[in-house]
Amino acid sequence: MRQIILDTETTGLDPQEGHRIIEIGCVELIDRRITDRRYHVYLNPDRAIDGDAVEVHGIDNNFLADKPRFTDIADEFIDFIKDSELVIHNAPFDVGFINAELSLLGPHYGRLEDYCSILDTLILAKRKHPGQRNSLDALCKRYHVDNSRRNLHGALLDAEILAAVYLAMTGGQTSLLLLDEQTTQYSNSNEAKNTTSRPRTPLTVIRCPEDELQAHQRRLQAIDKASGGNCLWLKKN
Repeated sequence: MRQIILDTETTGLDPQEGHRIIEIGCVELIDRRITDRRYHVYLNPDRAIDGDAVEVHGIDNNFLADKPRFTDIADEFIDFIKDSELVIHNAPFDVGFINAELSLLGPHYGRLEDYCSILDTLILAKRKHPGQRNSLDALCKRYHVDNSRRNLHGALLDAEILAAVYLAMTGGQTSLLLLDEQTTQYSNSNEAKNTTSRPRTPLTVIRCPEDELQAHQRRLQAIDKASGGNCLWLKKN
């Protein structure tokens, strides 16, 4: 299963008011393990960034003056995320902005949902923790994910943090360690490679002695008697 953890930074809050994406950050997961593949780009929005937005992410127009525009990276971005499940915190915000950018390129680009499925971790968090704060920072605290580098919002950093939070929240690996070389090859080629460093020796089978088997059987019968005939191990046998 291929998943892409995605985050964006923007010039403001509403694409319907002409606000644009200025940063995209993506982290790849293969079978719930973080790989070394990232997609990260800053974008020239061709418009001023709201002051409130600059305070959130610290990105200004001078920094973005020589950066590519969304039209320049649209195809490579789609190639990176297509046929995956996008994992986004508060997905309507990011999806709305990406779809607004795609619409500016023409109807043949369609919508983000045409390329991949989308999982909103904010909805997932609200179901698991109703009535509690479920911001990314709150989830980091709840799941003991280190967000000490997050002085300002940043798309790639937030995607990396969300990857750790998502894995913790859904009961899996929480480390940001990269895959070993063998699994990284899998993530790059999308082909499973069954390789081992050396042949495995046969497993040793140790059989239980007869007296221990009899003692075990007597113990099960005692449990069955004490429980009124409800010893599950005897029923299974």
